[in-house]
Amino acid sequence: MKYDPIKRSLGKVFNRTPFLRIIFYKLLDILLLRSWHIRRELKKLSVDQREILDAGSGFGQYVYRMSCYFKKAHILGVDVKNEQVEDCNQFFQKIGKGERVQFEYADLTQFVSKDRFSLILSVDVMEHIEEDCDVFDHFYQSLKEDGTLLISTPSDQGGSDAHDHDHDHDEVHGFIDEHVRDGYGVEDIKSKLTNAGFHSIDVAYSYGCPGKISWKLSMKYPILLLGVSQLFFVLLPFYYLVVFPLCIILNYMDVLMKHDTGTGLIVVAKK
Repeated sequence: MKYDPIKRSLGKVFNRTPFLRIIFYKLLDILLLRSWHIRRELKKLSVDQREILDAGSGFGQYVYRMSCYFKKAHILGVDVKNEQVEDCNQFFQKIGKGERVQFEYADLTQFVSKDRFSLILSVDVMEHIEEDCDVFDHFYQSLKEDGTLLISTPSDQGGSDAHDHDHDHDEVHGFIDEHVRDGYGVEDIKSKLTNAGFHSIDVAYSYGCPGKISWKLSMKYPILLLGVSQLFFVLLPFYYLVVFPLCIILNYMDVLMKHDTGTGLIVVAKK
């Protein structure tokens, strides 16, 4: 199914006021398991970050989170969708963060800002880019010495069905048909990052057994229903009243556990 129309529909609902949008960010932080893993990794970093890049910033969820964590940082969000860039710039101006948070249009296969950033975050972006090695090289060039790259992306253990749209593999991200690769293998992404110059590369599986159950309950099934009819918006609050507590427990378990396999990867690398 096409995921963007669903995201646009949700955006229209929660974009009515800055307050509603912040509530939406907080709900995503709780429901989206990858957000739990990203928050855990961000908390390991020094709060004294000065220049941060969100590479593929989308709706601005992670930029908002980082603007709260790293209060002295200037944060740049880049995206290939002008409508997202304009929308995010307007929102962050409204909430008084426009001086240190900006968004720009950028194609990551072309974007380089040499030795500028202490942290680059890329969440669910690399699976959409064919020329991934070029992007990894650009990330390396754009980081300062000892800078950190943090990536969340599907694994090759069922994280993406980009080339198999006729079958429902029932895995994380598998019902989305916008990916160009069927996820990364651990050694595959390590090798590509090493070739780009990175060291101290740590790759861990996310979306193990608890995470896969949580994702289906909290995201997959509701989005599939919304894809059938937007009338299901009316039922969503009641649905989440039932599944919300269980999803929180499952997400917590997934973050605490070390997984031998999983449909997502969390990657941390140093320049």
